[in-house]
Amino acid sequence: MNRRPNRTLLGRLWRLLLVKLPLAFVAVTFLWVLVLRWCPVYVTPLMVQRSIQYRSDKDFRTRKTWVPYERISPEMARAVIASEDNLFDRHNGFDWKAIRQARKEYESGKRRRGGSTISQQTAKNVFLLPHKSMIRKGFEAYFTVLIECLWNKERIMEVYLNVAEMGKGVYGVEAAAEVHFGTSAAKLTRRQACLIAASLPNPLRRNPARPSSYLSRRAGDIAALEPKIGYPDWVYHK
Repeated sequence: MNRRPNRTLLGRLWRLLLVKLPLAFVAVTFLWVLVLRWCPVYVTPLMVQRSIQYRSDKDFRTRKTWVPYERISPEMARAVIASEDNLFDRHNGFDWKAIRQARKEYESGKRRRGGSTISQQTAKNVFLLPHKSMIRKGFEAYFTVLIECLWNKERIMEVYLNVAEMGKGVYGVEAAAEVHFGTSAAKLTRRQACLIAASLPNPLRRNPARPSSYLSRRAGDIAALEPKIGYPDWVYHK
């Protein structure tokens, strides 16, 4: 007598888990990403995590100022594209060649770089915690597809340059320009932009204001690579 109600309840539970919850997740995240196409991103999971991590440090404070892309020197976009993602304006969010190369380097024990594009890094920075796992990588890919579909490349770059960690408690290029060089994002020189870009893989250890010999060489390599890359007009505010 009780088997049918139990089966009905179990069926409803499965429908909830397999159909309704995934559909709700897709709907909510779609709207979330769509809203952020126009709205500034003032807080990210990493910012919250760092605030908790350094809560006992009395000198720690978060420094961030959102600025629209037209108030960021084109040198900054040029530098991060040269450093992080040469094909940024030409791929759909994923650089499969770089991913395959990174995998080969990892398997050989000589991994020197990741395969993440600026789009993937933006998805990770805005929506996810930095913990490494296959599940997080799956969500990163999902959000990468969403932002590539709902934002244009200029918007992805604008968000990336405003939320990326660029020092201890320093987020975004406006705060980085002020803290490291005493200037604004709009007035960054090529050398300064290349130093910031060179520090991005490890911003807590690399200081653009006091570059090590490695960081200085890396910035020089980025500057030398820039003329070999074709940049779209939007990079120059056109």
